[in-house]
Amino acid sequence: MAKLIEAPTKYTSQEWHLSNDLNYKKAEQDRKVSEMIRDESVRLANETHITTMKTQSDVNKKLEQRLNDINFWKSELDRQYQETEDEIKNMLEYKKRLEGALEATQIPLHIAKECLRNREKRIGIDLVHDDVEVQLLKEVEVIEGVQALLKRTLEQATEQIRLLRSANYYLGKDITDKFYALKIDDRCSSLKNTSPDKYYAPNSVKIQANSVTPEEWEQFSNKNVLKGEQERNSSVTLRSMIDEILQESFDDQSKQCDNVNLALAKRVEETEKAKRKLEDHLEKVKGEIDDMEKNIDLLRQAIAEKEPPMQVAQTRLDTRTHRPNVELCRDRVQYKLVNEVGQISHNVDRLREMLQESEASLKGLIRQQLNLEEEIEVKINSLMIDRDQNTFLRQQINHKQH
Repeated sequence: MAKLIEAPTKYTSQEWHLSNDLNYKKAEQDRKVSEMIRDESVRLANETHITTMKTQSDVNKKLEQRLNDINFWKSELDRQYQETEDEIKNMLEYKKRLEGALEATQIPLHIAKECLRNREKRIGIDLVHDDVEVQLLKEVEVIEGVQALLKRTLEQATEQIRLLRSANYYLGKDITDKFYALKIDDRCSSLKNTSPDKYYAPNSVKIQANSVTPEEWEQFSNKNVLKGEQERNSSVTLRSMIDEILQESFDDQSKQCDNVNLALAKRVEETEKAKRKLEDHLEKVKGEIDDMEKNIDLLRQAIAEKEPPMQVAQTRLDTRTHRPNVELCRDRVQYKLVNEVGQISHNVDRLREMLQESEASLKGLIRQQLNLEEEIEVKINSLMIDRDQNTFLRQQINHKQH
């Protein structure tokens, strides 16, 4: 059975006119909305352009200011780093001077001790605790005191160098960070809207949790600069103290060295004078010994010369005992002969007594000669030690200002 075709709905003329009016109104309304949107779009585009350019300009200024800030602190850090580096070089030179000064004390100390050991070889009365020994012992004390002071100062200088290097390490690290920050912000500053190497990085749009405030950033660099300046000032003060210590040490050692040399020269002069006097007395004693030996010979001869007169007198007395009878008379001859024998005996006794005294005196003179010769040997030994050995040794002392 064939399907029936439905006839299309037909509108009235009024509906047609109404539909057209509605379309006109709708089009007019949409056109006005569109015009408003277009106007707003232009305004918004201009506004956002101005805002964006203003914001970007502000960012550019902030970048420029930031670059100026970084450059300022980098220049401060660079300056402090260089000054600290120069101070490290100065301290190293002063440390070298201290080491040289300490090394220079070894020879004088060795010589002073060697002089003391040499003087222990003095003999007899010359092994005396004299002014030379006092000054030598004081010299050893002075030099050992100087060595202890120089060692302590050297430790201070070494520690100060360590502190300077530590300060410069952090200054250098900060400078390196500033260098990279400058490169980064300089690149950021050079970026333009037309730059080809710009890109989206939405994940970077944030404030890093480990970032610091500008105040903390400035305080960090300021702290490094102040630390470097503090250590540099401490180093300058220490160098000034080292200058004083080196000068005082040099003066103390030089003064005591002069005291020792003066005492030694005086002692040598005294010993030489004593030696000359001993030699003079030795010559006189030797002359007196010769004279005494001659005197003894004279006395012995005088005693011997009394034997013949004694024999003559006694022979006469003995012969006269044989006179006969009354001729055995106590005449003046008999008395005179008796007196003569007594006189000769008395004179011989006196001569023998004088001979004993002379022989005893000769023995004393010979002993004195030996004593003088021994004392002269003692003085020769002392002069060999003080004049020939110690004086020569001390000529090797050459104090230098380090």
